[in-house]
Amino acid sequence: MSKPSPRNAAMNWLARREHSLRELRDKLAAREFEPEIIDATVAQLASEGLVSDERFAESFVAARMRKGQGPVRIRAELKKRGVSAELVQLQVDEAGHDWFALASDVRARKFGAGVPADFPGKAKQMRFLEYRGFDSEQIRAALND
Repeated sequence: MSKPSPRNAAMNWLARREHSLRELRDKLAAREFEPEIIDATVAQLASEGLVSDERFAESFVAARMRKGQGPVRIRAELKKRGVSAELVQLQVDEAGHDWFALASDVRARKFGAGVPADFPGKAKQMRFLEYRGFDSEQIRAALND
């Protein structure tokens, strides 16, 4: 069985979900296509509007927020996927998301409405929120509800 063209492979991946430009390049490189062909294919797809880092970042942030993840973790994952720092800043910091409300909601869903009075209980909830990717201000606000 012959392997699909780089364009067909990329289109198959894009049909399933949005990808960043770097993700597509990495996946095509893993399929052992020539670097020049990879660059040409990704550039063509981008010029046709079929792949977009901005669209990827927007959908990625929305999906991660639905999973209850905070801005620190989302920022790191977008950076790992090759999204530019400016685009990360735009989608995470300046898009008007209420990270404080999300942190409170995530804490309440996991631990219930009441905030523990003892330090070990608070520390456990703080570690959980930190793991989820919330910063110290957001964690403090979630525990002071």
